[in-house]
Amino acid sequence: MGDRLRLAVGVMGNAASLLLYAAPILTFARVLRKKDTEGFSCIPYIIALLNCLLYTWYGLPVVSCRWENFPVVTINGLGTLLEFSFILIYFWFASARDKMKVAAILIPVVLVFGVTAVISGFLFHDHHHRKVFVGSVALVASVAMYGSPLVVVKQVIQTKSVEFMPFYLSFFSLIASSLWMAYGLLSHDLFLASPNLVGSPLAILQLVLYCKYKGIIKEPNKKWDLEQNEDKSKQLQLVINNNDANGKS
Repeated sequence: MGDRLRLAVGVMGNAASLLLYAAPILTFARVLRKKDTEGFSCIPYIIALLNCLLYTWYGLPVVSCRWENFPVVTINGLGTLLEFSFILIYFWFASARDKMKVAAILIPVVLVFGVTAVISGFLFHDHHHRKVFVGSVALVASVAMYGSPLVVVKQVIQTKSVEFMPFYLSFFSLIASSLWMAYGLLSHDLFLASPNLVGSPLAILQLVLYCKYKGIIKEPNKKWDLEQNEDKSKQLQLVINNNDANGKS
């Protein structure tokens, strides 16, 4: 009964995480349409890529015992493909400065995963120590992934706009983190349960901010409008003066 319940929670966690990983598709569809990243940050997607890579490795039989964490492998493997696609699209349309930022973060992320995989595969010779080592690194990456939306949260508070913090991204983050926390507890695996103790409260924070700012329409800068009107008035007066001068001559 316990194994069936754990598997059922894992399947539901897969479904919720799939919706979570797929939520940015609308944002990147707009990037493709406008051929512009419009200044939003790529950091959350890079951190999510590291998290997916590490937990895919964690769930494979090399680290875990046989296929005890098969649901973890399937969703994080798919998440790796999606996050890599998002990063590739962002990199293609980003400015030269933003491309440098992406490369500066992405290269160390790939190196961290590579070093973790090599050390766990060759220096440790039993599943327990491999799980402890990979799980510890993945725990840090997962907490960073759930914390990375704080970059967007700061932007939301400053601009009072939820344009780059979609509701469904925050909603599915809450559902997915809650389900994976339950899965980790049922599996007696703190490396799966612990990160979601951070993810759930942060997702709730994002939903609260969304509800607060979703109805606010940014007003145009009145000072700028006054300056534009003043310039137009001066131009109109200049045209009238020129016409008067031409008429007199």
